[in-house]
Amino acid sequence: MSRARMLMPVPPAVAPPRCVALSGQDDLARMTPPLDRVLCDDFDLAGLAGKLCPARREDGSAVIFAVQDEARSDAAWELARQLQQRGYRLAEPVCVILPATLLLALASRRVRSDTLNSRRQVLADPQRSALSHAFAEIVAWGVRAHASDIHLNVRTRHAESQVRYTVAGRYVSPDCYARMPTATLREILSVAWMEVQGGNGSVFDPAIEQQGRIWHQAAGRQVMLRWASLATDAGPSVCLRIVRLDDTVATADLAGLGYLPGQVDILARACRVEGGAVVLAGVVGSGKSTTLAGMMRTIPETRKVITLEDPVEYLIPGALQNTVGRDLETPEATVFDAKLRTLKRSAMNDLMIGEIRDVQTGRAFMDLAGSGVSVYTTTHAGSAVLVAERLASDFIGIARDFLATPGVLKLLGYQALLPALCQACALPLASLGADRRDIRDWRGWVGGIESAYGVDCAGMRVRNPAGCPQCAPGQLPGLAGTRGRTVVAEFVEPDADPECLRLIRARDNLGLARHVAASRRAAFDSPDMNGKSAMACGLYKALQGWVDPRDVEARFRPFDHVPAWERGR
Repeated sequence: MSRARMLMPVPPAVAPPRCVALSGQDDLARMTPPLDRVLCDDFDLAGLAGKLCPARREDGSAVIFAVQDEARSDAAWELARQLQQRGYRLAEPVCVILPATLLLALASRRVRSDTLNSRRQVLADPQRSALSHAFAEIVAWGVRAHASDIHLNVRTRHAESQVRYTVAGRYVSPDCYARMPTATLREILSVAWMEVQGGNGSVFDPAIEQQGRIWHQAAGRQVMLRWASLATDAGPSVCLRIVRLDDTVATADLAGLGYLPGQVDILARACRVEGGAVVLAGVVGSGKSTTLAGMMRTIPETRKVITLEDPVEYLIPGALQNTVGRDLETPEATVFDAKLRTLKRSAMNDLMIGEIRDVQTGRAFMDLAGSGVSVYTTTHAGSAVLVAERLASDFIGIARDFLATPGVLKLLGYQALLPALCQACALPLASLGADRRDIRDWRGWVGGIESAYGVDCAGMRVRNPAGCPQCAPGQLPGLAGTRGRTVVAEFVEPDADPECLRLIRARDNLGLARHVAASRRAAFDSPDMNGKSAMACGLYKALQGWVDPRDVEARFRPFDHVPAWERGR
């Protein structure tokens, strides 16, 4: 079917279409007649894509899904007129108002008619509906607690199982879900799997690894749950990563994340200069995607920004965002090909690739980073100096000669998140020795830090396990005394240092680490992080009383295990 002309606002000859509002995905599933398919590809919606979405229902009638601001617009009226010209009978009412994130999910086929049909069957069955409601409550608890992950651990040999959450980097279990009947939890997972898209298997199978996605509304938020189940000896363990689809980078200010002023300048400089790649490393849940989204925010509006993500985690104003999903049954070699062919003809300036993790994404990185486009991406590596080693590994396969080419690697970074101390109740460092027999060991530990790094630890503070009114109310065990997390990071700018490029080409990782450490120009109690590791960044924040020094050691390594060359001694 040929596309209609671009929708242009025209003065309506009659009153705009009448509208009805739906609050969420369950309301959409209950809609009668049910949805058959969306018609976005049949119309040139131009700048209204994501705001208007025509669709056909199973009875052949047409509806227009719209965001609130466009529901009664001239463009909606013109779209209704074009639907009639195509021979569609308009539903009554023809305009259905949806939350913006749900409309985007519908227009991008993240929410499909088969998904809505499965949901409708669940809602129609009282037993399934009750189990679905229990699953929704589990998810809602996680959303309200700002959890990054939900862990549903089924222990098949025990009468009771457990639901846990990752909150502020801690693996915790609220009392309300600490002892859940095993049979009930397994039934909840079976019903929840009915809503999975892109999953391997038509039913939940505890004996195999499964993955997929669920688009869900919880606690007033539109979220995507990334399902990954592991078949353990004790029983299936399902991890649900919570991606908040209505988050924007307005909440992802780099300084607010904990980056020090000099580090913010480095990130901003990398965004200002066109061409080259920015690669951030860190473990899962270390805030890499949040940092990239914050960087995208600083790119001038005069540059065209496109993203390839799996999935889209933040709404970035002005960016053309694409979800490129993969599942266990999709051949990886086919995932990016179509997008890449189009991207190279899109006249973009900046591209964000969510993660470089295999040969396919590595090939995309080489293709685009060598073309003069600014590329922003993440990977998993143990430090900034090991990013090039990771990219050149057999798993990804990027040639070292390419990585060592001037103009390719603009900025390499590594970051981690540490619990931030509650400034209202944090205790002085000396409290570690109170009422304890190992006070001599504690004093020796502090003295070792001062001697090794040439610093004064008098300003260090530690977490108050009892908390206070500002941090303890409603907190889970182990989180009292902290308020959120702060980032600690390290950066290397290979393109500005020919010796870095030479060492990358030579695969001299130890030499590269020594070379970067030798570039340190300030004491460890200075906010100047040039040549310092992420652990040294954590030490600086501990010296300021912002983080507990024990958390720095727990995340990295004991202070007395840091080699002398890394400390400049």
